[in-house]
Amino acid sequence: HTGGTLDKLDSIPGYNSRPDIPSFERVVKVAGCAIIGQTADLAPADRRLYAIRDVTATVESIPLITASILSKKIAAGLDGLVMDVKFGSGAFMPVYEHAEALAQSIVTVARGAGLPSNAVLTDMNEVLGRTAGNALEVLESIEALRSGQGEERLMTVTRALAVEMLLLGKLATDVEDAKAKVKHALRSGAAAERFERMVAALGGPRDILNHPEIHLPRAKVRLEVQPSRAGFVRSMDVRAIGLIVLSMGGGRRRAEDQIDPAVGLAAVASIGDRVGPGKPLAIVHAQ
Repeated sequence: HTGGTLDKLDSIPGYNSRPDIPSFERVVKVAGCAIIGQTADLAPADRRLYAIRDVTATVESIPLITASILSKKIAAGLDGLVMDVKFGSGAFMPVYEHAEALAQSIVTVARGAGLPSNAVLTDMNEVLGRTAGNALEVLESIEALRSGQGEERLMTVTRALAVEMLLLGKLATDVEDAKAKVKHALRSGAAAERFERMVAALGGPRDILNHPEIHLPRAKVRLEVQPSRAGFVRSMDVRAIGLIVLSMGGGRRRAEDQIDPAVGLAAVASIGDRVGPGKPLAIVHAQ
């Protein structure tokens, strides 16, 4: 309901999320990684098939989702794949059992095609991190990379996925070795340095780590949402939170819609947090 990963990164001025294949290869050599999207040269048939699924109400078909995801991954020439499959009110698959079936389908087909693969199931019955909105989420990610610390659930998911990738890539001997390497990459600043190198290589600013507030767009209005009485957050409807961001322009209702990267919610309270006068549920960033 809010922007996707590429929409978030597109909030960084100059960042090219759809480079041609030679540029993609160059960036991977320079930075060691490149977060990019599908292009006309990478799995072009999938885009046509997806458009057909959209108008035939088959977007939620697990076999077709599996084919769509893996066509791009296998075309990219991967040596290993770790999938983050989410469930809950803020996920594409709200029901845990459906998300589990999708994860099982992807891993089975990927391995059958000779691609080593694992999947991690993550809970989206709560906002991941403390923000919802494109530039706000990029800023939160940069701050987590810079400090090596962030909202507990966000960091737990990130570390778990990184550990799986190190094990699949045979870059760690066991889980404990992988955890130690992830911890070092975050604490030493190596992960942050790689991110900045990737952003610069894809056309973004070279000083995004030190001056994100200069480069990332900011909303004109900031408003604290104060609950009428004190209490604790018991649950949240993450889909509704996503639709709030969408209603402010932070997502697309139609494919041709332009996204406003600056809008969204910050300082979103987590389940179990005490809230009340002086302790807001969230801060709205709007135009």
